[in-house]
Amino acid sequence: MPAVIDVLQRRAGTATFTELRAVVSAHAIRAALADGMVRRIAKGVYALPPVPDPLAAARAQGGVVSHLSAAVLHGFSVLDLPDKPQITVPRGQHQRLSPIQCQLHWADDVPSDGRCTDRLRTVLDCARTLPFDAGLTVADSALRSGPVDRSQLLIAAAELAGPGCRRARRVAAAADGRAESPLESVLRSILIEAGIDGFEPQVTVRDHAFFARIDLGHPVLLIALETDGFAHHSTRSALTRDCRRHANLTVRGWRLLRFSWEDVMFDRAWVVEAIRQTMAGSPGHHNALTTRDVSPSRLAVRQM
Repeated sequence: MPAVIDVLQRRAGTATFTELRAVVSAHAIRAALADGMVRRIAKGVYALPPVPDPLAAARAQGGVVSHLSAAVLHGFSVLDLPDKPQITVPRGQHQRLSPIQCQLHWADDVPSDGRCTDRLRTVLDCARTLPFDAGLTVADSALRSGPVDRSQLLIAAAELAGPGCRRARRVAAAADGRAESPLESVLRSILIEAGIDGFEPQVTVRDHAFFARIDLGHPVLLIALETDGFAHHSTRSALTRDCRRHANLTVRGWRLLRFSWEDVMFDRAWVVEAIRQTMAGSPGHHNALTTRDVSPSRLAVRQM
């Protein structure tokens, strides 16, 4: 059932039966319907149930919008939309709304004015409570959009104490504002957790006749990793342009591995194995190459 919710969340809350069945079983869809986790809004079309307004829930509970709900209000990218408002209230305060209506967090330093936690506090709350990939997605987005500075995030994470502080510091250390999408952040989290080094976000390949930017590139081994969402090839011209780009990267010595959303989200062991095998088979893998050893005409790589 979580996979059913994942698909719907990543398709703005709705999906057809065919789109769901490409990832999950018919049994999982029926179970999610029976549990009220999804609803059928038309023949062959499914949707998430409406989520209560987080601001109204915060007022009713006497707290502030926080965690993933606050991340959404701030405009940060999130890996999963919250299925109910997430609210932080002063420690010791009793729950006024039912657990079905909101998810409560308790803290000593709840802002007394304002609708939700500030941007830095929101990133840290997500980093200390969410799985690594989800926390990294929020942190990357915050750095990318500019309201949170990386040094500020590192300092604030270092000052944390209590549950989740180590998790938050790990997210802060890995966060990178160059990441351009949640799926790219998740792929980078997979590399980090697998101990695979050398890949950088948004590597640029450039020479006098060609320019391309790669989601994650290894400048020494010339391996490019890219993630494709549902609508990557929405038109014939997009497919043609992408094929030409792939060929141009290949003739310049790059090997391109492309992973679908299903690969990244549901078959991470295979993703890691594919990357490891590609690295092991790289001509530069067994040589102590550095970017200084590679001539500019061969490498033509610049970090943005």
